[in-house]
Amino acid sequence: MASPMSAGDFLAALKNEGLQVTQVGDWRNHNRNHKGPWGPVHGVMIHHTVTSGTEETVEICRDGFEGLPGPLCHGVIAKDGGVHLVGYGRANHAGLGDDDVLRAVIAEKALPSDNEANTDGNRAFYGFECENLGDGEDPWPEAQLDAIARAAAAVCRHHGWTERSVIGHLEWQPGKVDPRGFTMASMRDRIREQLK
Repeated sequence: MASPMSAGDFLAALKNEGLQVTQVGDWRNHNRNHKGPWGPVHGVMIHHTVTSGTEETVEICRDGFEGLPGPLCHGVIAKDGGVHLVGYGRANHAGLGDDDVLRAVIAEKALPSDNEANTDGNRAFYGFECENLGDGEDPWPEAQLDAIARAAAAVCRHHGWTERSVIGHLEWQPGKVDPRGFTMASMRDRIREQLK
């Protein structure tokens, strides 16, 4: 069980992992904390955005859209590998997911299949949205894949977690497919190497 790091520590952790970070507006105080707690935190969740174009993607992830107010994550990872911080605190990214998956993340064990949506993930996970159409054909540039691994590793390093604390949205919530275009097993391999 871990308390979320401060916004300043989050920023420092990302920069210390070698990432190019852009701070968007008053990201440190942009959150959904009035809807419920953020923390204790147990892991990092990776998503794809189903959008194209960094500027529009960052705007959507910061502001949200009708029926799903922003922020929709903590950081947006662009095609060029840049990380855009859009919120900090509770964010609308994980939704309800499987309590068995959360227990496996906490224990850093192999994940069971997600077959129920009974647990608040927005409380328990840091979230990164990654700019991609999510159609299985939109490419994932190496700079972006490297940045995803570095961003996840930055959070894991701070909390003393391994790569097993990083999951995809598709591993959390039944019916989700993101991220699509690479496997979370391959991403966890990258994160493990980054943490060495």
